[in-house]
Amino acid sequence: MQAPDHLPLLRKLLIITVLMFGFGFALVPLYDVFCDLTGLNGKTSTMAATADRAIKDQQRTITIEFLAKPDPKMPWRFEPEIRQIQVHPGEIKVVHYAAENPTSALMVAQAVPSVSPGQAALYFNKMECFCFQRQTLKAGEKLMMPLQFYVDPALPEQFSTITLSYTMYDVTQHSPAATGAAVYQTGK
Repeated sequence: MQAPDHLPLLRKLLIITVLMFGFGFALVPLYDVFCDLTGLNGKTSTMAATADRAIKDQQRTITIEFLAKPDPKMPWRFEPEIRQIQVHPGEIKVVHYAAENPTSALMVAQAVPSVSPGQAALYFNKMECFCFQRQTLKAGEKLMMPLQFYVDPALPEQFSTITLSYTMYDVTQHSPAATGAAVYQTGK
């Protein structure tokens, strides 16, 4: 009796394994594109918006809530100047966030925004934001960082409150601004 030939099955399984491995790597960029297109996951644009199309809707009022927190490994103090504001869609507003580096060394940070509910991220437009670039603070330095924004008047009626949350991350080790300077180490 002759042993069955398993070579074709082995080839098929090997090909399927390689394809699944490749698909796993492709998921991250595909997910980012999907989130950018749909506004899911609360991701906001990383590009400055313009107010060309912003027509103020005096009939509606939207509550914007502001949250801020440093990453648990980040020793900075980071908070919004105000906790919430009422805006009309299309109305341009400026608020500030305060950051302080209480350490004895230069640090570089990057703020990452998130909008809730996630679908509202498509309608929250930042014209100027400290999150567009890294923030470098010397030892003991404090900084007021502006956020200029408007809510697109096309925001669906179901949304009356939008929460904008920032998390501040330590990127000192990955920043050319910290090269040659005494920098804070988070113990990573």
